[in-house]
Amino acid sequence: MKENLNDLRTFLVVARTGSFTKAGAQLGVSQSAVSYAIRGIEERLKIKLFHRTTRSISTTEAGEQLYQRLLPLFEGIDREIDELGTFLGELRGTLRINATELTFSVLWEKFDRFLNAYPSVNLELSGDTRFIDIVAEQFDASIRLGSDVEKDMIAVRISDDLAMCTVASPAYLAQYGEPKTPEELANHQCLQLRLPINGGILDWAFTDPTSQETVKIQPQGRFIANTNSILINACLSGVGVMWMPYHLVEDHIASGELVPILREWNKHYEGFHLYYPNRRENSPLLKALVESLRG
Repeated sequence: MKENLNDLRTFLVVARTGSFTKAGAQLGVSQSAVSYAIRGIEERLKIKLFHRTTRSISTTEAGEQLYQRLLPLFEGIDREIDELGTFLGELRGTLRINATELTFSVLWEKFDRFLNAYPSVNLELSGDTRFIDIVAEQFDASIRLGSDVEKDMIAVRISDDLAMCTVASPAYLAQYGEPKTPEELANHQCLQLRLPINGGILDWAFTDPTSQETVKIQPQGRFIANTNSILINACLSGVGVMWMPYHLVEDHIASGELVPILREWNKHYEGFHLYYPNRRENSPLLKALVESLRG
């Protein structure tokens, strides 16, 4: 029995998202159309592919087996079609990249260069702080600090180390003084970043200039935000002291709006790495992206 390939693609999206509604939104069709397609597959195959409740959808054992076997096949079809563009002397296709919002802001100029160099390539960037299974969620690659990735992944360094810094406005320092060690920050208003996943507050990390050991503190203060841009505005207004990637505030430092403090304690993190499944190492699209990001 031959199955409808569009219905099978619908099945893959439902299995990945766990939702008829989300699948419909991604496919550009109604929720009822998705439900109809899945019901049709199950009736033709005479087997239940999903457990359905009023709150969730999950694959049955048979559905999960079908998902795991179909996914690489459809990825292979898409890849072969995309690579036909090489006969026309151009790259075609879509790349879905997962990283944090901070990562994309650091690397934006490189992504912009990639888009200009390959006008027939579609690029989707998804900002997320989670460490996800990029295969299960159908991303082509992800970017994170450091090179520690799962054993079946290839990691490629694409940036210099990330430098952190601690800053405050001249008005704040004139009123409250300048801390000389991270421990003295306990006497200051620290601008805190609320983490989006578990709701915790981001710890601040420093490198001891004598021992080179990492020193972490839990910042305390009366101002909390969940984005760096809001924290920067608060810092410029003199609300408190901020710990931030240097590149996000270097223009404010150059203009004198913010003053770097605790310079000898600045922490550096290993640069950003692009990682992807080793079965994709020969992908022309990924090779082109790596070249752009490493440039």
